Amino acid sequence: MPLARQLILALLVAGLVACSWLAPLDASATQQADAGLKRALLSFATARALNAAISVAQGTEVSVQPGGMGVVLTPGEVLDPVNDLVEQFSNVMLAASVAFGVQKMLISMAGYWLISLLMSAAALCWAWFHFRREALPAWLSRTLVILLMLRFAVPAVTIGSDLLFEKFLVADYDASQQVMSAAPAQVARLDAPQPLPSGEQGLLDRIKGWGQDLEVKARFDALQQAAEQATEHIITLIVIFLLQTVVIPLLLLSGLYGLARAAFQRPPR
Repeated sequence: MPLARQLILALLVAGLVACSWLAPLDASATQQADAGLKRALLSFATARALNAAISVAQGTEVSVQPGGMGVVLTPGEVLDPVNDLVEQFSNVMLAASVAFGVQKMLISMAGYWLISLLMSAAALCWAWFHFRREALPAWLSRTLVILLMLRFAVPAVTIGSDLLFEKFLVADYDASQQVMSAAPAQVARLDAPQPLPSGEQGLLDRIKGWGQDLEVKARFDALQQAAEQATEHIITLIVIFLLQTVVIPLLLLSGLYGLARAAFQRPPR
């Protein structure tokens, strides 16, 4: 069906030239990049708040005497590995924020009129050679593919990665971010009441002190559980942002480049 193929290619070239000037993808892509930037900054702020809360809690030692046996609980030992992971997490979130900012700048640069002009000229030259069934210069096909990628790749990849995020990752992100947002307050609740000196305690004070000891021990156990949960959700958030800012964009870029080459570097029949 050579006629149908020629018609499809003609419509494709005309559509690409029109889109290069009308920029139907740019506004939506910028909005998606802004949304991703806000998510990354929120997670970064959460990581810094959690890091500050853990740093305070690490300097705390709690002494309890359940059943008359003295026990010293040191939250720092539980929180030290988590704090290291939180610091790495904050670095990843900062890098993700930079990645979304770079996407916004590239979208703006791709819409520059000179790129649209060069792409339009290359597309029209390609169409001239192709529809006249003349041999396409290799440099022309390569130039057209490069200009197509410069003009459309970043907006298309930004929109595509956001669509995949909304389809597959948003639920995990919301759940993990909610847990991480509550984590600093959980760590801050570690502070325990100080028991009275043993020489000044009567029977009622001792009973009250035992209750305080049990409460502190319960808080310490809850802190251990919170640390385990935080670790799991930190890993989840790191994976989500790596997928959205590195893995998915690279896969989409590779696919778009292969599609452009297949469409415009194939010799005419």
